[in-house]
Amino acid sequence: MTEQSGPEAIWRAALAEGRFLLQKSASDGSHVFPPRTMSPGTGTDDLVWVEAAGGGSVYSVTVISPKPPLEPYNVVLVDLDEGPRVMSRVEGIPAQAVKIGMRVQARIGQEAGEPILLFDPA
Repeated sequence: MTEQSGPEAIWRAALAEGRFLLQKSASDGSHVFPPRTMSPGTGTDDLVWVEAAGGGSVYSVTVISPKPPLEPYNVVLVDLDEGPRVMSRVEGIPAQAVKIGMRVQARIGQEAGEPILLFDPA
């Protein structure tokens, strides 16, 4: 992996430490994702890093059915309780069992040796 700097590198380093961080605007209290240098809409540069609670609800779900012997998996958009929407997967149940509105909880998993953000049913 190449050396990176900036907000995404900070976010990925936190994942590697087992921490799920979001940015929060000090001026208006809104949470931001994906990581960036300025708040969307206002352009303020007062973003600070905070621990995410990790709870959320499935906003949308797509089930991918690869050719056997690979198992189906899902791709979801999750509305975090803090406000931002993130793309990930829900694991721990069959891909087809994930439903819109389902409560989920974030966790950090591994894929190809790299930490990734995943969700489990809450």
